[in-house]
Amino acid sequence: MFPSKPFPTHGGAEVPHCKNTAQMESAVLPCPDQVVLPMQQHVGAPCKPLVKVGDPVFLGQKIADSDAFISAPIHASISGKVSAITKVMLPGGQFTDAIVIDSDGEMKLDPAIQPPKVDAPEELVNAVHESGLVGLGGAGFPAYVKLKVPKDKRLDTLIVNVAECEPYITADNREAIENSWAVLSGVYAIKDLLKLDRVIIAVENNKPEVIETLRKIAESEERDPENRVRVLPLKASYPQGAEKVLVKACTNRVIPLGKLPADVGCLVMNVTSVAFLANYLKTGVPLVKKRVTIDGSAVEYPQNVIVPIGTKIADVIAFCGGYKKPPKKILMGGPMMGIALASDQLPVLKQNNGILAFAEEDSRLPEPTACIRCGRCVKGCPMNLEPTLLEKYAELKRPKELTDLGIMCCMECGTCVFNCPAHRPLVQAIRMGKALVKNSQNGGKK
Repeated sequence: MFPSKPFPTHGGAEVPHCKNTAQMESAVLPCPDQVVLPMQQHVGAPCKPLVKVGDPVFLGQKIADSDAFISAPIHASISGKVSAITKVMLPGGQFTDAIVIDSDGEMKLDPAIQPPKVDAPEELVNAVHESGLVGLGGAGFPAYVKLKVPKDKRLDTLIVNVAECEPYITADNREAIENSWAVLSGVYAIKDLLKLDRVIIAVENNKPEVIETLRKIAESEERDPENRVRVLPLKASYPQGAEKVLVKACTNRVIPLGKLPADVGCLVMNVTSVAFLANYLKTGVPLVKKRVTIDGSAVEYPQNVIVPIGTKIADVIAFCGGYKKPPKKILMGGPMMGIALASDQLPVLKQNNGILAFAEEDSRLPEPTACIRCGRCVKGCPMNLEPTLLEKYAELKRPKELTDLGIMCCMECGTCVFNCPAHRPLVQAIRMGKALVKNSQNGGKK
């Protein structure tokens, strides 16, 4: 029923781990003077403000929501007063509305907050929706949508993702160590309510402390001796934490193109999401704070910091001693899939698990040279694609060939670029190719 070892997966890259903060206990940022809460902190429709300028707000109060199916409400992460409703630019370059709250310094909890009543799958879905939970590993997909299992599908396996395969990032690592009992409590809540057969906690084998901590707790559970939670050490290889790769490694099931883990009987949740869910069911406090790894050669004191969502990145960096060297590049996320930021005045978002600031000597990109047809990009691609051909047809603007080559399967993990000795800008070309395909499917209308 449980695999004794992970199943083989295709491709990957042996990226440097650089887990500098893995052994450091998380610090807690004092209440900031101000937070900025964008209305788009999740996959799906943006929220609309439920408050206006001048309104007082409590910590945990719902201040924005949407009627769209795929969305997630937003809650005040501090108590204070709404000082502005403005526009902000997100890391991807798009603009969205944002609510600005000036702190009263008291962090007064909304008196209306109470633990939700959850005794059935439908109540779990509703509670998770109201909590504002999105995928905390970086994807930002509203969690309640994952838990709303279609009637024609049968889930049997929960996979808890503790792979954290991006270099530098250790936020999930610290969550598993510091809140291990919450992780197991969340696991059993989901397992029991959704009537799942098994739970696999997937951890890369370069995290021995996490494996030992979770194994001790999981194996001490005697309530379910035949189907207890199991910890599965995975080979430390990027992108081991990607959903499709993880499902294959844990169950040997392959998610078809355009399908989701639920289509092969699996539910995949990030470990921090699972731990948050346990705390929410106990307290009713929605998603208002986030553990973020702060690291990189430009940061004075790298560490994991628990911060109110919406805190300006500059304030978090200042808490870590500021910059010891001028930051030439700041990333939201890891070096493989993170997004370069235009400014440290942007706020920490729900799905943000890391801020990396690098000095100039660590920010230079090597000049690309001609492809030498070595095949390393093909060998490393976890989706069995041919990145060099995708680059070629993207440059030629040939959407049909791109579609035939499966460009929409690419998850833009960057493994091909990392493995390429010629330093070809393959992911950038693939992104342009995807835009071409989408444009052609839309009748040429942008």
